Amino acid sequence: MHANPRALALTLTLAVLPLATAAAQRPTTLAGRSTVYAPQGMVATSQPLASAAALEVLRTGGNAVDAAIAASAVLGVTEPHMTGLGGDMFAIVWLAKEQKLVAINASGRAGSRMLRDTLVARGFRAGSQQGAMSVTVPGALAGWDLLARTHGTRSLAQLLEPAIGYARDGFPVTPIIAAQWAEQTDLLQRDAAASATYLPGGRAPRAGEWFRNPDLARTMQAIADSGVSHFYTGTLGRRIVEHVQRLGGFITVDDMRANAPTWVTPISVPFRGYRVWELPPNNQGIAALEMLRILEPYDLKSMGHNSPTYLHHLIEAKKLAYADLDRFVGDADHLELTAEQMLNDAFITARRQLLNPTRAQERVEPGPSRTRSETVYLATADAEGNMVSFINSIYDYFGSGVVVPGTGFALHNRGAGFTLTEGLPNTVAPGKRPFHTLIPGFVTQTVNGREQAYMSFGLMGGGVQAQGHVQMLLNHFVFDMDVQAAIDAPRFRHYNGYRVALEAPFSDAVRAGLESMGHVLINQPPIAFGGAQAIIRLPRGYSAGSDPRKDGLAIGY
Repeated sequence: MHANPRALALTLTLAVLPLATAAAQRPTTLAGRSTVYAPQGMVATSQPLASAAALEVLRTGGNAVDAAIAASAVLGVTEPHMTGLGGDMFAIVWLAKEQKLVAINASGRAGSRMLRDTLVARGFRAGSQQGAMSVTVPGALAGWDLLARTHGTRSLAQLLEPAIGYARDGFPVTPIIAAQWAEQTDLLQRDAAASATYLPGGRAPRAGEWFRNPDLARTMQAIADSGVSHFYTGTLGRRIVEHVQRLGGFITVDDMRANAPTWVTPISVPFRGYRVWELPPNNQGIAALEMLRILEPYDLKSMGHNSPTYLHHLIEAKKLAYADLDRFVGDADHLELTAEQMLNDAFITARRQLLNPTRAQERVEPGPSRTRSETVYLATADAEGNMVSFINSIYDYFGSGVVVPGTGFALHNRGAGFTLTEGLPNTVAPGKRPFHTLIPGFVTQTVNGREQAYMSFGLMGGGVQAQGHVQMLLNHFVFDMDVQAAIDAPRFRHYNGYRVALEAPFSDAVRAGLESMGHVLINQPPIAFGGAQAIIRLPRGYSAGSDPRKDGLAIGY
């Protein structure tokens, strides 16, 4: 009996229809924007009002440092689940006149009552803890103030004005922020002041709806009038301490008074004729540099962009670098290995030899404390050539979920970044800085024998940051993508063991190729892959990109 050709054709068509339909529905790129070019100054942030505020600072004579601080303050109003006065910050700054990089670590420390035994007895969950036990001293405001006084041209009070205006008068909430805000309703409802501040009318504001935060406007105005001492040693500082202690937290008035940002020396590695810079521990920037060093000898271009082989090598390099984060990185005063030792030839060669080029390894990632975190990253550049790479965060969405009544901002939960495992650099202890996911990045190049600024860049999103940095850099330097295309290209995110998430544009063939090497693919929402901003200095002017995964905007003049 012969098969009916039409029936056979129909059967074959139906057999391939699900795959064909899935491929047709899957976008081939996340691109939706073109690279922005401007002759004088440039701003790239994750929210348009923050970009506009920073641009106005530049256009009226402020420099890149001024613009970055003004943008960060506005983001604390318009993107309150990600950042604000209650968090920490880091920055790398290229000073054009001095032709050098400087960097600041404005992360706060654990309270003097934050003892490991106490946390264990209370059931503290490292990596996922919210609530008052997770609150460490907020360092961001002190960092803003130090940057403004040393390298800015305007007072902190002046730079807070745009943010105060938006908090007092209100603004329409943007779509991606509105969706993320609504997802945190249950958390906000656990704290009366958080609910009163962020759930007007009993719910989160929807896209396009007006939101005001008069408490935050009054708080920032008081800081503008009285200085940052109001926050750390004044009335506001005492209110923060009393409220946190009442809820079972560990910070004291003396802890707030002792807070101080630190100038640090950036660390770097050469890569493809450029030099890539990150901040030293207590953050994860060293992982991006270690990944680049591990990958350097491989012919990545011949593997093909985002091919299974290419992705496999990046994922396996990531596992090695992040394992080192877990073991060796923490407060800079408690390290067993220096950054230089972790990046030297002998250490990197030994790590590279563990990379199996054809088979995934079940290498355990540091854990939940490395895979979360909600952050804002921004970049600014001015007509004099100053460039800033700036990151500010309250860690998880709405941080600890704790709002001191009448203040209008959430306190971060950066204490969740500690580990309770004894004997590690990142083991919790009073006065320690916790491990941080925050990593502003920078790239320089040597021109006529002198180091010159090339790119300020960053990618927010907790544990994806270092692996995202590497993907962006390889997109640009190995595969010759412009800045926006390097941001748009689909990303992977490795979690732990064999578990890897891929963004929607990756093809079925790529997915099958990775699975054949032993990787286990999981689904994750778009926010899991981070949001990037970047500015490149051109021979004349700047180019910039802003991530379509966020509500952001790159704009210049």
